[in-house]
Amino acid sequence: MFETLGSLTASPWIYALVAVSIVLDVFLPVLPSGVLVITAAAAAAAAGAAGPVPVPVPEQVPDILLLLVIATTASVLGDMAAFRLGRHGGARLDRAIARSRRLTRAHERLGTALARGGGALVVIARFAPAGRSVVSLGAGKTQRKVAEFLPWSVLAGMAWAGYSVALGYFGTQWLGTQWLGTALSVVALFAAGALAAFLVRRPPPAAATA
Repeated sequence: MFETLGSLTASPWIYALVAVSIVLDVFLPVLPSGVLVITAAAAAAAAGAAGPVPVPVPEQVPDILLLLVIATTASVLGDMAAFRLGRHGGARLDRAIARSRRLTRAHERLGTALARGGGALVVIARFAPAGRSVVSLGAGKTQRKVAEFLPWSVLAGMAWAGYSVALGYFGTQWLGTQWLGTALSVVALFAAGALAAFLVRRPPPAAATA
């Protein structure tokens, strides 16, 4: 799989693929947006690495800064699309939320968390599997103001994109091998997701002591 993704990084279409994947994975969390970002960053690191043996450099290598900007922007756009859907989804979305314990719990926590400036939950949930979907839809459904949600969404997008790009880029430079750097970086991304999922599911301090 990594070989296939690696070949895509030599095409200028990698930016469009990354952007579309990140925007859509708020609705389809199975899309490998994080893997795409890591693979593109790893390809940039491998192309720029200096060593005793010359390494063939593809004609097109991802630009790290551009990759970071695109990943952050696409993350915010996807969040806002889910936020708008949550706000205007109507009765059908209400029924879907009522059937989901995760969305119901998000409703209970987000109302007070965002109002009190506790939007760090938005940042943490960005790393959790499906956490971004739950938080963005929940924030819209609880009728939070855009001004309350958007800054945290931007911060979450920057944190997630920066972490993913840094994993792929510095992991490959440190290990000196693109495939190994990519593989270990993906493992690190999943580990961060597991930790974020635990933190999101953990009840707030007030509930824990009640």
